[in-house]
Amino acid sequence: MIAMKTKAATALAISMGLVLSGCNGGAGMSANRSVNSVNQPVVERSNYTLDVRSGAGGLQISEQRRLANWFEAMDLGYGDRIALDDPVASGATLESVQALASRYGLLVSEGAPVTAGYVDPGYTRVVVTRSTASVPGCPNWKKKSDRNYSNKTSPGYGCAINGNLAAMVADPEHLINGAAGTGETVIMSSNKAIQTYREKAPTGQGELKQTSSSEGGS
Repeated sequence: MIAMKTKAATALAISMGLVLSGCNGGAGMSANRSVNSVNQPVVERSNYTLDVRSGAGGLQISEQRRLANWFEAMDLGYGDRIALDDPVASGATLESVQALASRYGLLVSEGAPVTAGYVDPGYTRVVVTRSTASVPGCPNWKKKSDRNYSNKTSPGYGCAINGNLAAMVADPEHLINGAAGTGETVIMSSNKAIQTYREKAPTGQGELKQTSSSEGGS
């Protein structure tokens, strides 16, 4: 009799599990009932390269012009990263490239990413790394239904907010690691301005200017 009760309890538990899985839309545990969005921004990096002829004195004028035209065609801006793959690690070449990169407010990063092919002798490879952010699969209007018995979020949940975030972020790399501080502080300069404002004498602190008027009679 005890064995029969145990089997009945086991069968009841299994049937309840099947009912719950059926309420889940038949998708197993794929339902998202949290406020966390499944549609998250994805950051992709692309490397663009240009090999320029370099020597002991850095880049020649003709190569500097060619590199400057390439930078202009690439429409360099905030968030782009420039690196050099220089087999001889010439300081003069680094200074030449840095002078051109400074026109766009960029610095030459240390260490170049791995690129296809190899650098010929007498050349330096300039690598521009550009990151883009997007939300794959958005917008997603699949399985749109007013019936939501499993209390789960819609497939397109988060597409609008995360899509706008990916489109507006100035540097997509900040979505991964955040923005690193420079170590500098503006507390001293801000406190100095506040102190100057507080210690400045009011304009009406001095005595009032004495004025006199004369009355004339007829």
